Formats: sequence, C-alpha cells, structure tokens
Amino acid sequence: MPRILLAEDDDSLRGFLTRALERAGYEVTSCADGDEAAAVLDQPWDLLLTDIVMPGMDGIEVARLAAQKHPGLRIMFITGFAAVALAAGESGPPGAKVLSKPIHLREIVTEVEKMMAAA
Repeated sequence: MPRILLAEDDDSLRGFLTRALERAGYEVTSCADGDEAAAVLDQPWDLLLTDIVMPGMDGIEVARLAAQKHPGLRIMFITGFAAVALAAGESGPPGAKVLSKPIHLREIVTEVEKMMAAA
C-alpha cells in the first residue's frame, strides 16, 4: 500500500484529506505542522503532501529536507496563497506539483493518483 506523509495545519482539512486518501487506498500519516512531518522523514514514503504556509518549518523546507533524504520522492504542495504557490513552483524541489486552495477532495485524490501512476 503506497504511503503518504501529509502535513497540514488546518485540523478539519487534514482530517478530510486523510479520510479521502485512505478511502482511495493509501496509508496516510498526518502531521499538524512541518516540524512534526520533519520528525518522521526517516521512514519510507511514496509521496509528501504538504501545505506550504504552516507554523514552524514551512512546507517548502519540509519538501527540501524530504527530497534530500529520499531522492525521487513525489512531492505535492497545497496552498491558499497564489503568490506562495508561484514561489513554491520556482523554489520547491524539481517535479513538485502545486495545487491551490480551495480544492475539491476528489481533485486532490485524482492528482495523487496521477503522481503515483507516473512512477
């Protein structure tokens, strides 16, 4: 079963994403912020799905650290800030996907499925 590390500081969105991805057949470990996600990066992951703007370590920092530890790791950012999304596309790890909020859960699941199939 593919493993997803989810970092999202919004409790309700984190819960919705976790349930939607688990229903789609993924094993999801959800973290409330970037620091919590960084603490479990030594485990094997198939995808990092992270918000960009979070307290403590932001999503771009988590993604850079994850890419160093796991070259080739699939990375997807979600953000509610257009300027941040643009910056993430320019400064995030190569091949990372950026989705802007608001986004429908089905769309996120579809994008995750596309990234997983591209491997």
